[in-house]
Amino acid sequence: MKLTPERAIFKTRKNQNTMQNFIQYLKDTKGEMKHVSWPTKSQTVAFTSLVVVISVVGAFLLGLFDAGFKKALEFLLSK
Repeated sequence: MKLTPERAIFKTRKNQNTMQNFIQYLKDTKGEMKHVSWPTKSQTVAFTSLVVVISVVGAFLLGLFDAGFKKALEFLLSK
C-alpha cells in the first residue's frame, strides 16, 4: 500500500491527536492526585509495620504447618 499525501496527513493528525489525548490524561491525573487524602507519616509507618508483622507471623505459621505436614507424611510413609 502506497503512502499518498492524503494518508500521510491523516497519519500525522492521528499521531498528534493521540499525543494531545495523552497530555490531557496526564493533566487530569495530576488534578485528581490533588484530591487524594494522603496518610500522614505516622499512619504510613504504623500501617507498614503492621503489614511487616503480619507477614512475618504468617510466614512463621506456614513454616510450622509445612514442618508438621512433612513429619506426618514421613511418619505415614515409613510404615
